[in-house]
Amino acid sequence: MSNTIHSFGFGLATTNSAGEIIEVYYPEPRISPSPELTLALAEICKLQEEANVVLELNPETVKLLIGSFKGIGETSLATTLEELANGKGTIIACISCSDAAPTSIPEAFLKLHLLSHRLAKPHSLNLQGIFTVLRNLAWTNQGPIDLNDLPARQLQARLSGEVLDVSSIDKFPKMTSYVVPSGVRIADTTRIRLGAYIGEGTTVMHEGFVNFNAGTLGTAMIEGRISSGVVVGENSDLGGGCSTMGTLSGGGNEIISVGKNCLIGANAGIGFPLADGCIIEAGLYVTAGTKVNLLDKAGKLIKTAKAKDISEIKNHVYRRNSLTGTVECVPSTRAANLNEELHSHN
Repeated sequence: MSNTIHSFGFGLATTNSAGEIIEVYYPEPRISPSPELTLALAEICKLQEEANVVLELNPETVKLLIGSFKGIGETSLATTLEELANGKGTIIACISCSDAAPTSIPEAFLKLHLLSHRLAKPHSLNLQGIFTVLRNLAWTNQGPIDLNDLPARQLQARLSGEVLDVSSIDKFPKMTSYVVPSGVRIADTTRIRLGAYIGEGTTVMHEGFVNFNAGTLGTAMIEGRISSGVVVGENSDLGGGCSTMGTLSGGGNEIISVGKNCLIGANAGIGFPLADGCIIEAGLYVTAGTKVNLLDKAGKLIKTAKAKDISEIKNHVYRRNSLTGTVECVPSTRAANLNEELHSHN
């Protein structure tokens, strides 16, 4: 058996009418467990070298795990497992000995939980092939439902005098149905997908959106779109209707990020990494290939370059010259400041 376990979780699994697992809720996922916890899991769950396993736990195995956890001082984990055992549903253990690409739905959901629980930051986990693994499901007021089972469930609800409310058809559920991170304010929870990393102190307003494997590393104001793979640094502000270009749907392989103390104005956007202290003028969309005139403090042209080639320059403003229409990058005379009172009381 390997001396380490990358991550694990005990969860309640939802199955479809064919008995297949379609999603999993992990109330207390873990990453990089202690040697004592690793040994307990290996012995009771009979782990093999470097093997990622998904086990359906029977009552006897649950009892053994609870006793072992209590014996090594893991009372919180023992309590969680006791609560799962007292509820309804299928209890599973998903144990990953390595950060391999997910090959099953329980593995995929564990990785998404790790991100939203702030146990792993965006780009730190192997999510390759996750779209192939996950299924499109109906996310409803009665939980996730396999699309093949949906018509019968809708009819059953109507016959009982109820309405089955389908909020979305998607591979990814909303984050807050699984975890609500501390110190955040989210105006519309449907716009934050499970797998988003929302830093403490972040406010996401009604039009803000955060995809999986993306998010904010600390205090931030989000009124725009954080696409998959995009990470926003501390004390940055994404204005209303602004956009960040992710790596999905033809966005390319370039990792887009927003540095610390940045501002992307309303209806603006970026397709290149934005350095610390930079501002994008409202309404201006700057892609990696946008030709930009880099100016000095006196307004003298230094050079003309693609935005991606000057992306490491800090504390500058990207703007469009209202007379010539050219995009300019000039030293910033002001910093992007968030409302400290607003974010410190989330």
